[in-house]
Amino acid sequence: MLEISPKTNLLEQKTYKYTLQDVEEPNLYRDVYPYTEVPRIAFNHRRVPIGMPEDIWITDTSFRDGQQSVEPYTVQQIVDLYRLMSRLGGPFGIIRQTEFFVYSKKDREAVERCMELGLKFPEITTWIRASREDFKLVRDLGIRETGILVSCSDYHIFKKMKMNRRECMNHYLATVADAFEAGVMPRCHLEDITRADFYGFVVPFVNELMKMSADAKIPVRIRACDTMGYGVPYPEVAIPRSVPGIIYGLQHYSDVPSEMLEWHGHNDFYKAVTNATTAWLYGASGVNCSLLGIGERTGNIPLEAMIMEYASLRGSFDGMDPTVITEIADYFRQEIGYEIPPMTPFVGKSFNVTRAGIHADGLLKDEEIYNIFDTRRILGRAASVMLGKASGLAGIAYWINENYRLDEGERVDKRDPLVVGLKEWIDREYEDGRQTSLSTDELEEKIEELSAGRFRRL
Repeated sequence: MLEISPKTNLLEQKTYKYTLQDVEEPNLYRDVYPYTEVPRIAFNHRRVPIGMPEDIWITDTSFRDGQQSVEPYTVQQIVDLYRLMSRLGGPFGIIRQTEFFVYSKKDREAVERCMELGLKFPEITTWIRASREDFKLVRDLGIRETGILVSCSDYHIFKKMKMNRRECMNHYLATVADAFEAGVMPRCHLEDITRADFYGFVVPFVNELMKMSADAKIPVRIRACDTMGYGVPYPEVAIPRSVPGIIYGLQHYSDVPSEMLEWHGHNDFYKAVTNATTAWLYGASGVNCSLLGIGERTGNIPLEAMIMEYASLRGSFDGMDPTVITEIADYFRQEIGYEIPPMTPFVGKSFNVTRAGIHADGLLKDEEIYNIFDTRRILGRAASVMLGKASGLAGIAYWINENYRLDEGERVDKRDPLVVGLKEWIDREYEDGRQTSLSTDELEEKIEELSAGRFRRL
């Protein structure tokens, strides 16, 4: 049967409807995931079309997935970060939502205090255990949407939940029915989708969800979760690892609209950012991130990275304020005590600091030669150089002014006793045979000592 596709506006063959394939033994894709070896990337040479949505956005999981991998944030820290995130996302809500736990009294206090701020974005959502009591709790808090875990690979269905596919799907559908009954919009987290039987379980299950949603007249959001970071962005890669294939398949075979489709990834194989961008390109409106990428194991998709990806794809920040990224990084360092690796893009202390002498020479002549973009304008952080044996008084003064972000009235010049004292110390280090550059930590420690407390370590 032929019909006009509402997405492409072309005459197409009616989509085949996949049904649940109940199996006695779990499909663990041992040819792709041998476990005793590195996972393999298989190609089937099938291409799916790029189909970027008209609107794309970012959602946040810092207070849920992110908070599970660090010392839990205090209520005040959550409130402060939520306020910063709202400023970063701007008036159009490019950072659309953020999710909270609501299990404990402290969790609920954090939700209530953030709600009291009256900020439109990011919208406050929750993540709960799938029980009627928790749905009622979410509804009573006045929250519109909540996340529900619906693990979809046979690793989870057979090994963790000790069910078969039919039993598991019925269990999930009953849980979603409870959410609809409570008047809550469910966000179904399809955990471990990159190891799941896509056509044998995922598509039939999502088809049932979409039917239930239509009957209840309540939307359901689908979050495709690359729980182990196995997703691959390359064209022509085979399911279950293909990010393009997963996003296209959920749209084409399950009729999930772009605005109800979201990608959640992890960075186990260094592909989190690229996979998230790929999800946008192939039709998902939302990508789920965390501040600084903090999350399970190697972390989630760094939110600040997707701010830059958004601007790269759209040619504009669309009202976002990227200088807030630097404020957030400073807050993590100074208020939370979180140590950000210095080379981390956009937020690390050394991300726009050059160490190589020939690079430093070029940077001082014209920073555009060796700086990725105008980091002073975009992130509020000027490009800098690492001090070494050839650093003169002027270079040392420049480094101090930029490293400590000193205002015009606070800036030091090359005649300042601190600058002279630091140069004498640097010269002695290299006279004694040192060959390596001086680290920021070393310099800050020495500056604190030489300045008698005038400057403290950042």
